[in-house]
Formats: sequence, structure tokens, C-alpha cells
Amino acid sequence: MTSQTTNVPSRLDEEDDDKTKTQQSIQVDKHLFEARTVLVTGPINQELARDVCTRLLAMAQVSNDPITVIVSSPGGHVESGDMIHDTIRFIAPEVRILGMGWVASAGALIYVSVPKERRYCTPNTRFLLHQPSGGAGGQATDIEIQAREILKMRDRLNKIFAEATGQPMERIEKDTDRDYWMGPDEAMSYGLVGKIAASVSELD
Repeated sequence: MTSQTTNVPSRLDEEDDDKTKTQQSIQVDKHLFEARTVLVTGPINQELARDVCTRLLAMAQVSNDPITVIVSSPGGHVESGDMIHDTIRFIAPEVRILGMGWVASAGALIYVSVPKERRYCTPNTRFLLHQPSGGAGGQATDIEIQAREILKMRDRLNKIFAEATGQPMERIEKDTDRDYWMGPDEAMSYGLVGKIAASVSELD
């Protein structure tokens, strides 16, 4: 009679790995919550906005101690960016924002939700401002409605960036007509960034 070797299903190993990752994720979230730090990373969408705003509101409920929001995003859904922008302005705790990697489009909208003196970036951060875009489709009347809404959104965003940077509306309109990239020093001169911080000790 020959003996047979019984292999442990790889599925069990995968479930153990998933359980370990979940436990690690819970620990990381706990430490970030205690540090009153919120990450806005990756594309801006409704799911990310809900998660970020939930964390902000929970922290605001616990105490009025300052909150640090770290932004590294290529942008995305403008209304989801609006949700995060408005929540940051709505809650009682003072919020400071640190840009890292790249802060683009809707990510830049979130970035300017606080006064300039509370807007920081690391030395290698890049910034991108541009006008909103959309894929209008459907009947001609619907396309016309969508086009009007995009123009209204463009004007609203330009006003937000003009107020946040101190630049005249004409300059903002000209710069955002196409992709407008800035490094940290350029963004400081533009009025977008308040301070470049190479280490945590440089955050006021």
C-alpha cells in the first residue's frame, strides 16, 4: 500500500495572510487616528471622499486638537473633492495640509481648503492646476446642459483658486486654460504653498 501526501490547500494560507493584513491595517488606522492624521491618496472619487470625511468628522467629535491632512493625488471627481474641501472647512478643529508627491486637479482643490499659512509641501511635490473636463454624451440638449455645467464649474474653481492664491482672476483663467505645472518654489511664489517642509519638525 503506497502512502499519499496530503497538501494543505493554499486557500488557508491566503486567508491567514488576509487576516494578518486586516489586523495590520486596523493597527495602522488606530495609530493614524491617534496622531490625528488623514491620508488623501490616489484618485479622488466618492468612496475616498466618504472615507476621508468620515475620519475627519470622527476626529472632530473626539476633540478640537489640530488635524493633519496629507494629500498625494492625481485628482479625479470634482464633486468628491468638493465634499472633502467643504468638510475640512466645516469642522471645528484647525486643519493643516501637507502636499506630497503630486497635488493635481481635484487634489489641488482639497489642498486650498485651508489658509495659505497652513498649507505645506515636501521638497519634491509637484502641483497641477487646470480647468475641469467632462465626457458629454447623449442627446444634443443634454450635451448643451452638461457643457454649461462644466463652464459654471470652471468659473467656480477659478474663483476658489484666485481667492486661495491671491492671483487675479485673469491670471488664473489664463493659467488653467491648459495644464499648469508648478514645483514647490514656483507654487510658493504663486501663493499656493505657504511653506516647504523637509521634515516633520518644520511643520508649525
